[in-house]
Amino acid sequence: MDEGHKGGMKLRSLLFVPGDRPDRFAKAAASGADAIIIDLEDSVAANRKIEAREATAEYLSGDRPIPVFVRVNPQDSHLTHDDLASVLPYMPDGIVLPKAEGARSVNWLRAEAAAVADSQDGEAPPILPIATETPGAVFDLGTLREVAHYLVGVSWGAEDLPAAIGAATAREADGRYTAPYELVRSLTLFAAHAAGVAAIDTVFPNIKDEAGLTAYVGRAARDGFSGMLAIHPSQVAAINAGFTPSAEQLAHAQSVVDAFAANPGAGVLQMDGKMIDAPHLKAALSILARA
Repeated sequence: MDEGHKGGMKLRSLLFVPGDRPDRFAKAAASGADAIIIDLEDSVAANRKIEAREATAEYLSGDRPIPVFVRVNPQDSHLTHDDLASVLPYMPDGIVLPKAEGARSVNWLRAEAAAVADSQDGEAPPILPIATETPGAVFDLGTLREVAHYLVGVSWGAEDLPAAIGAATAREADGRYTAPYELVRSLTLFAAHAAGVAAIDTVFPNIKDEAGLTAYVGRAARDGFSGMLAIHPSQVAAINAGFTPSAEQLAHAQSVVDAFAANPGAGVLQMDGKMIDAPHLKAALSILARA
């Protein structure tokens, strides 16, 4: 992640809270999440959009104990302009863009922000696209590299896409993704890393299944995601724990770094009976940076 541009935000857990429920904002911010996402999109009914914008703007105008992102409505809703006009004067820490279709959508959002935020000299907060919610978006994932400087991360969704193509579900009976959505998850992971920004896994919808959540987070961290979206405060602790390197991982990473430091110029070393080389060093440095 480009820490210099992104301001060093740690994004293990990003907790959604409906924009028309200001009574929940403070509780969400106190949940332990690294950031909250005030939602103006799916969790807000059409006749509540104005109230949600007003409540969000009021919250943004006060003290923020943690970073606050705002999920605006998608381009085809024709609501995004008004969403941005309400919240940009208070400069949220990031904008979550649903139904994003690669670089084109990111550039469109920045143009919209510039149009409504002359007082900010056209400067927009960093963007977190939900980058797989339409069939076409899947083919645009690679273009996010072109707009990496404007991104704080890349995430994906497993709800809108199956609906868009008439699929019955994105999941097997045991909760695992079916093959098409495993593919989309993988492509998102690589798109984020190709852009050099945080790879944020999608929500785990069953808030009662603690064991399932822990397993899901463990798999995401194993595969190379650095954070995850959350839909309930009860999920935050497990998500933070899963994306925080363990003492054993940190010790091993430090020993790898130390081994290469003690052998400058070496391309391959032996450690604990195993061969380590440049990719191991890069992985170790990544773990230490996450800590």
